[in-house]
Amino acid sequence: MVGVRAFSTEVITTCHCCIQMGESTSAAQLLPAGSPSEPLRDVPPFAVIYERYFDLVWSAVRQLGVAKDAIDDVVQEVFVVIHSKLSSLQQVESLRSWVYGVTRRTVSTYRRAQRNRNASGAQYAEIADWLEPLPATPLDLTELAARQRLLLALLAELDPQKREVFVLAEVEGFTAPEMAEALDIPLNTVYSRLRAARQAFELALARHAARQKGPAT
Repeated sequence: MVGVRAFSTEVITTCHCCIQMGESTSAAQLLPAGSPSEPLRDVPPFAVIYERYFDLVWSAVRQLGVAKDAIDDVVQEVFVVIHSKLSSLQQVESLRSWVYGVTRRTVSTYRRAQRNRNASGAQYAEIADWLEPLPATPLDLTELAARQRLLLALLAELDPQKREVFVLAEVEGFTAPEMAEALDIPLNTVYSRLRAARQAFELALARHAARQKGPAT
């Protein structure tokens, strides 16, 4: 029998493959060259940032709960904000985390405005809406789909703060310093929150495994 931790890694890796296969061709340029946490001496032109981080911004906007029909508008607003800040941006520890931070704050502003218009609006969209449908490939789509559904179900059991750091770390590949910068929280908070998120995820996975095994005979 595969251990919980090992199976946890398999589930995340498989779902990450699903996400990668569903992305556009520009997703290969998602990460900046070199170490993601290496300080940038020169900020790239806006066109480079747009091409490199469009997929990250788009998926983050979905994951943070923006409705389908508003995603394009919010993504556009994110890049408007990025463009307006570039002239005063001298150096950042990680451009990727800075872009995510701008995205997160822009979405927060949008959602506050939406709550003012509709107090009964849901805080978060369904997590299942975040992941693209599985593409037709020679891979075993039945197994991929099952693991994708499992990951979505397990993520749904985490509270929003834990879910966010877990997805950033395990799916998007953010480092702890990048998450601290992107989320504007202390580094120690990132470590403790991620540790709690991983523990909660593995407990949820253990419960799933126990249900699958059934009662002892």
